[in-house]
Amino acid sequence: MTNRTAAALALLAALPLPSLQPLHAQTRTPPPPPRAVRRDIPLTNMIRRAFAAGTRDSTGRPGRSYWQLRVDYSIDARLDAATSIVHGTERVTIHNASDSALRTIVLRLDQNLFRPDAVRAEALTGIEITDGMRVTRLAVNGQAVDLNPAPRGRSDPPSTVPAASGLTTTVATIRLPDAIAARGQATLDAEWSFKVPSVGGGFSERMGRWADSLYQVAQWYPRVAVFDDLRGWDTDPYLGPSEFYNNFGSFDVRVDVPAGWLVAATGTLRNPEAVLSPTTRERLTHVLESDATRPIVGAAERGKGTLGAAGGRLVWHFTADSVADFAWATSDRYVWDATRATIPGRGAVPVHVLYEPSHAAQFRQAGPVVRHALQFYSRLWMPYAFPQLTMVDGPERGMEYPQIIFSGVGAADHEAGHEWWPMMVGVNETWYGFMDEGFNEYMNRLSDYDAEGKPANLDTLGQSYGRVAGNEREAPLMWNANYGGPMYSFQAYGKAPMMLSALGGVVGDSAVWRAMSGYAQAWRFKHPTPWDYAFYMQNALGQDLGWFWYSWLFTTASVDGSIARATTVTGGRTTVTVRQDGDMPSPVVLEVKFAADGPAITPMSNARMVDARTAIVTFPVDVWFDGRRTYDAVLDFGPRSIERITLDPGMRFPDGDPLDNVWPRAGVP
Repeated sequence: MTNRTAAALALLAALPLPSLQPLHAQTRTPPPPPRAVRRDIPLTNMIRRAFAAGTRDSTGRPGRSYWQLRVDYSIDARLDAATSIVHGTERVTIHNASDSALRTIVLRLDQNLFRPDAVRAEALTGIEITDGMRVTRLAVNGQAVDLNPAPRGRSDPPSTVPAASGLTTTVATIRLPDAIAARGQATLDAEWSFKVPSVGGGFSERMGRWADSLYQVAQWYPRVAVFDDLRGWDTDPYLGPSEFYNNFGSFDVRVDVPAGWLVAATGTLRNPEAVLSPTTRERLTHVLESDATRPIVGAAERGKGTLGAAGGRLVWHFTADSVADFAWATSDRYVWDATRATIPGRGAVPVHVLYEPSHAAQFRQAGPVVRHALQFYSRLWMPYAFPQLTMVDGPERGMEYPQIIFSGVGAADHEAGHEWWPMMVGVNETWYGFMDEGFNEYMNRLSDYDAEGKPANLDTLGQSYGRVAGNEREAPLMWNANYGGPMYSFQAYGKAPMMLSALGGVVGDSAVWRAMSGYAQAWRFKHPTPWDYAFYMQNALGQDLGWFWYSWLFTTASVDGSIARATTVTGGRTTVTVRQDGDMPSPVVLEVKFAADGPAITPMSNARMVDARTAIVTFPVDVWFDGRRTYDAVLDFGPRSIERITLDPGMRFPDGDPLDNVWPRAGVP
């Protein structure tokens, strides 16, 4: 989702810029004591257990005993446009790949977020309050589940029938009298219905409908929650802002809608001859021939792009494999365009765009934007794995699901980027939003530069975190984002691009991209944690980066570097005293600008010349590991005069007052 990106950036922009006075002059706080630099990645009990079990290890790759649940869904759904109610039945085959017997099944019922008594992290503005999801039947292995079990005491004998609880919340539990055996399987049958909420304000931050003729339907069927090697069943409630953690599996879905309505969905349409007109089908055969955007169903053809007479109904059949969710949209108002994206190593895949005719001008660039996103991110990380991508207009202007995005054009690059995380790399967005939203914000910047034909420039991002660090409202990245508090948007969206800018300042941006590409491929269609990511990255980069991950992931610390003084002695040797007042260490990177004329510049082994008068000198982060807060960086370039020295010239490391990073500094002798 990208709706919150603006909020995160607005927060950063609203923070006051440093004054022209040194920071210590404003605060008058005592100088910080010597610091103990933590250099390891803290391990919680959860990840220690996974290491001991061999499901994960310090290489950052899946362990030799890694496993994950698989769920295969068969769903039949019917939309009653007159009442806006979706009725559905489903059968889920649960493949328990774990070494534990499952004595419960946890279900996610996200539609209950719209109930009047729902627990939410934020108010629903302009969205209809409904009765939520009404589950009318559940059965496990053919045995009916008691939907209204009587309270049980400790002395009562064990129940002989499955029993459900929490059906009016977003997380329900089915207690099983007979466990699902380790490496066994079970079937779950369900019948349910819900009303698709109307969006009166025009746009929403979730799925919904406009009137009774345009529907974006998502988070709409009882989903089996993730059971993993880390916490067992994922029981975090759905509160709204934080999103999903889903099992991978397959979907076989039939959607029954009025004739003349177009349906877009996750997956591949399996019965085009039963729902699409001959003209529509013929136009679709040409989509992969070029990058041109082709009309499939025009504004004047609405209602004629499908088979079936007015008043009748059609069933659209979609299938998808290796996906973690399924969403769909339908309307009798949609115009349908299509183009292609050419995926490296795979070839062309279709890109479909369905939108309101009145929004034609807004959606004119939708196909090219999505094409660029799919092609660029395929080169950057790994090839797009799915057979198609569809973008649909509607009340939700920025939300992602496998192979389908509910989006306006402005958010299309971001939403398409989510096909990598979490749709192909199945991160736990609910807990660690930075691993999908934050990584996505980072790569969106790279995509923007590529679209403009410019080299990527990530300077300033890392340094800007210094304006946020120390805010008591900010939760560390490792804090459960579902309870991230007032700075959730910054935690999920804003901080990770700053962190990756800083990592590029340590190892180089291109090295970061190569390592992240390897991480994406290692965890393709699997469930990595932040520990897996951090360990993979430092192994791929060939550096012990525990100090880096500890500071960025587990704390809200900053570097707060400065040049305290610079002294030149006879012969041209200059000693630059660098200070770090924050608790986050960083390499000492100095830009040295020489006078235009003078003796030849003597090379230094830890320096590189960027032009005839400018050198970048780097001293490793290790210089801080003994706890010091000042370091004397010696510059020995010979007798050529130095005009200016700048600390952190790429502005990659968090600093609340970057004005004291330049020497000579006004007002300081």
